[in-house]
Amino acid sequence: MTHGSRAGTRAQGPTAATGLLGDTKARDYARKLQLFNAFAEPEIRRAVATLGLNPGERILDAGCGTGEALNWLFDAVHPEGLVAGLDLAAAHTATARLNASSEIHVLQGDLLRAPFADASFDLVWSVNAINHLRDPLPAIQALIGLLRAGGRIALGQSSLLPDMYFAWDSRLERLTNEAVRQYYRDRYALSERDLTQIRSVVGLLRRASLRAVTVKTFMIERILPLSAADEAYLREAIFRDTWGERLRPYLSGEDFDDLAQQCDPFHPRYALHRPDFHFLQTFTVATGAIGK
Repeated sequence: MTHGSRAGTRAQGPTAATGLLGDTKARDYARKLQLFNAFAEPEIRRAVATLGLNPGERILDAGCGTGEALNWLFDAVHPEGLVAGLDLAAAHTATARLNASSEIHVLQGDLLRAPFADASFDLVWSVNAINHLRDPLPAIQALIGLLRAGGRIALGQSSLLPDMYFAWDSRLERLTNEAVRQYYRDRYALSERDLTQIRSVVGLLRRASLRAVTVKTFMIERILPLSAADEAYLREAIFRDTWGERLRPYLSGEDFDDLAQQCDPFHPRYALHRPDFHFLQTFTVATGAIGK
């Protein structure tokens, strides 16, 4: 998930040369990735469990980020299996090497040009990664080339449906979501259709001629009392970094002030301390296999 604070600014210009939406080898949003993985660990582990992995299988986590899922995948295939992680950002792979078991291989590289031999893996697992690409299909096709006969791709994606933060104020929630989308359209010179094409993860797998396409959506649901990991993710990664000051140009002064109050842990209206706080977010995994 590519997010970064750009206080009070609009378009930063597209980065179309590599087809990436803002990601570079030097980009570092490790903290946000760690916050998300700690927050969504129960649901991601449940998603991994549905894959029916077997000891001895070989898995690539394409876009492994800070590497928490590498250990969860490794738990399913060790001791004979192999797990490798690949991420573009140097800061992410450095953190992943610290987080992952010493038996897990972590490499820095572009998933469009992954540094692995063809037919190396039984499963490619890729979560919140292909949404970083202007055209995801070539990346999926490149990953297919890394699969053994009968191998599978599992694409995980958060928030295919709009998240619910303010159960008591659907209007402010809608305006905030619209402001976030407009911010990204401006920043990367995208249309609304470009920005939402990732919703068709099932369609992408079918367009890549994969068979036995299946999909499963898990609901991430939180109410009070929140765990420390839940509150840290929502407060830091969403309220501050995804929303925050950079949404000011996209909301009226009154609506921005309203949002800021509900995102401020020191304000009496702080959303995460309300007894009626109810958060919903989807996490979807679509899988497809190669072969007849």
